[in-house]
Amino acid sequence: MERDPFGDQIDALDDGRAAVPTSGWTVTRVTGDDAVRWLNDLVTADLERLEPGEVVRSLLLSPTGRIRADLLVAREPGTIRALQAPDRPRPLAELVAPYVLSSDVVLETAEADGVLVGGGRAWRLATEAPPGHVTVAPEAFEAWRVRRGVARFPIDLDEESLPAEAGLDREPVIDRSKGCYLGQESVAKVRNLGHPTRVVVPAILDGAASAGDRIRSGTEEVGVLTSLHGANAIVRIRWAARDDSLETVRGTPLVASYPPSG
Repeated sequence: MERDPFGDQIDALDDGRAAVPTSGWTVTRVTGDDAVRWLNDLVTADLERLEPGEVVRSLLLSPTGRIRADLLVAREPGTIRALQAPDRPRPLAELVAPYVLSSDVVLETAEADGVLVGGGRAWRLATEAPPGHVTVAPEAFEAWRVRRGVARFPIDLDEESLPAEAGLDREPVIDRSKGCYLGQESVAKVRNLGHPTRVVVPAILDGAASAGDRIRSGTEEVGVLTSLHGANAIVRIRWAARDDSLETVRGTPLVASYPPSG
């Protein structure tokens, strides 16, 4: 059997021994006396619980609960740093600038430096890779993400997506015990009264496919394949089709699982 070229790096990501360079990522630095409180009132995670260097995934939502930014946020003395992947549609600073008003907050956007250290859901921000950690290439990080079914904006989720579509309406991404944040009422409404119209789930393919392939149930088109690595994929499909027999428009069968693991 051919050896997976990313095997050692994926193992490191699973075991918490990974060092992921942030070169090419965007960082928004938030400083000022009101920095923590102000950003905490906007994003979904609880930033006030963060220890220095600790990283948490968080979202910035629209007032109607749609995703506008997918963030990795670190808190340091006097500074909040919010990282976004290279393919982010808009930098966080641009999205949140209208909310500064009279708050003592300064926003600065720059290219990120340093490394994300850890793996799974436990990450820290460091200046360099610690001894014993494995440097992970972007391709390996993406392969690991798809294998683990971790949905990401704007790849698997778009600007019409709700966090619940990918199971992100739970801690630590969304903290249910903190105070208000943008889109909170919409998130609570979906959680308490129903379900989203779409769902983003990992899937296993039995044949050839490409990202962007449409997904069908019988003769009806029900979604799209958004991410792919080998036989592992992530698909965005209608909620009503989540238990159907699915295939790509090429006729490649796939088996989706619900809820997602990431």
